[in-house]
Amino acid sequence: MPQTEDFKIPAHQLLHPMHQNEMKKQDPIRLLVINPNTNGLTTSRLKEVLTTCLPQNVHLEFTTARFGASYIACEASHAVASHACIEAWADQIKIAQKGVDGVLIGCFGDPGLFALREMAAYPVTGLAEASFIQAAALGPFSIVTGGERWKPMLERLAMSLGFSDRLRHIETVAATGAELQANPKMAIECLKNACELAAKAEVKSIILGGAGLAGYAKQIQNMISLPVIDSATAGLEVLLSNQAPRPFQKEHGTYAQWTGMPDAIQFL
Repeated sequence: MPQTEDFKIPAHQLLHPMHQNEMKKQDPIRLLVINPNTNGLTTSRLKEVLTTCLPQNVHLEFTTARFGASYIACEASHAVASHACIEAWADQIKIAQKGVDGVLIGCFGDPGLFALREMAAYPVTGLAEASFIQAAALGPFSIVTGGERWKPMLERLAMSLGFSDRLRHIETVAATGAELQANPKMAIECLKNACELAAKAEVKSIILGGAGLAGYAKQIQNMISLPVIDSATAGLEVLLSNQAPRPFQKEHGTYAQWTGMPDAIQFL
């Protein structure tokens, strides 16, 4: 069975050659990771997994949504998370002493992705989009994630991002991402079984999607006959390899005239 290193390129090797030269001469590359869930444990999970695979001269800043759902699991919580994600980003711009070079939305559903991409002057991607980019490079793919309500939401997102022709199957488990995060023993067994079902769809890889599932792909890879893509590390790698779509504008901003919005958003 293939091991992770057989199909995943280490993050430090994914950097564009030009960026490698820049990193030797300039300040560290700084990336902002936004957890659109209000659960700080999910932020800690993302931090634990992503900081262990950082190349030299790359710095991550983490922030957690101020309001919304503890763990996004439905259409309503996803909609609110988009607002919370935009506010968290705007707050960072207003109060940060140093700017960042890109944003990773730490949710496998990418709330606020299209809005932030319109507003930000640097690359923005999310766990889902980044995973789709990596998986599509290998061929047709499946998704395994927690929470039954995610299936139609992810199908719509894949269509919006242009990956519907490569997405062949979504296997959802009854346990939510939060429940899987809280019970590692149950999660490994549950996710292994789900990946085995997802592999039957004649795909080339399986995405293990969810901020709460960060790190599990590595633990179950030797149990699965196909490459298993960790959505969290995919997000980091796609940003560092310049695979995320380029920004639309050269300066942060918005086209809307706001009423009653937080100061950080009005500030834009």
